[in-house]
Amino acid sequence: MNKQRNGVRRRLWLRAVPMLKYLFVLILIITTFARLNYAAGAQVLSDLNQVKTVLSQLGPAMSAMLFIVAGIFYAVGQMLPPDKKAHFQSAAINIIIGAIVVGALSFASTSLALSSTQILTNFTAVNTIA
Repeated sequence: MNKQRNGVRRRLWLRAVPMLKYLFVLILIITTFARLNYAAGAQVLSDLNQVKTVLSQLGPAMSAMLFIVAGIFYAVGQMLPPDKKAHFQSAAINIIIGAIVVGALSFASTSLALSSTQILTNFTAVNTIA
């Protein structure tokens, strides 16, 4: 029983690891961009505004498109032999998880941009005073 739980946990962890690398790359790009432009606070704030606009406009459409692609993957997998069927179903589940993440980010983009703007405003104000 304990071996089965460990196997399930391991499979869940192995499924989450590929998605984490994309998150880490995104965070690395954002922090590098912020460090390159930390002196130009107004430029960073306008760039954050543009990212917020793009996420709020394209995010729901991308999320819907990913759900459709996941459905296609699942349907194609139903017509294949069992070993290929499992691969297509796991790919469909990963695509659905990606669609949910994109939808959540597009929904939360306004609040994320607002909090980032406040943090950057405070950071640049401290740097100009000091």
